[in-house]
Amino acid sequence: MPLSGSSDRKTNQTEPATMRVMGVDFGEVRVGLALSDETCALAAPLTTIVRRRGKRPPLKRIEEAARQHDVEAIVFGLPLELTGEDSPWSLEVRRIAREIGARLDVPVFLIDERLSSVRAERAIRHSGNPKRKREKRERVDSAAAAIILQDWIDGGARGL
Repeated sequence: MPLSGSSDRKTNQTEPATMRVMGVDFGEVRVGLALSDETCALAAPLTTIVRRRGKRPPLKRIEEAARQHDVEAIVFGLPLELTGEDSPWSLEVRRIAREIGARLDVPVFLIDERLSSVRAERAIRHSGNPKRKREKRERVDSAAAAIILQDWIDGGARGL
């Protein structure tokens, strides 16, 4: 999946590639979503889906968000153990990522997400927003998804 520019044969000009990618921080309580800009250079928080206890994972809502924004690839944060090993939760995230990729027929990438929520909390704490707004957990989850996506973009669009 090339992220470089494509050549216009008529003018020999190089135009930036346009592609939207969604980042996902899939948690047990909330799912943070982020979206890249059209040039796939910058990631921004999109929304947070609050999961309902005892209910199936909100795959349809993730799918709807991806379709609404014409997403061409998805990057899931993979919650590995600090040792780098898979955990029961990371195995579940792998399963969910495969299912979303199959539903949307888009490539899915997995990227190590260790400490992304900590980085998101720090960034929000230093954002200058009022304390009441900074402390909303939903903001942390979508910010963590943006960090996951930006790490993937900055890393040359590689996954695990």
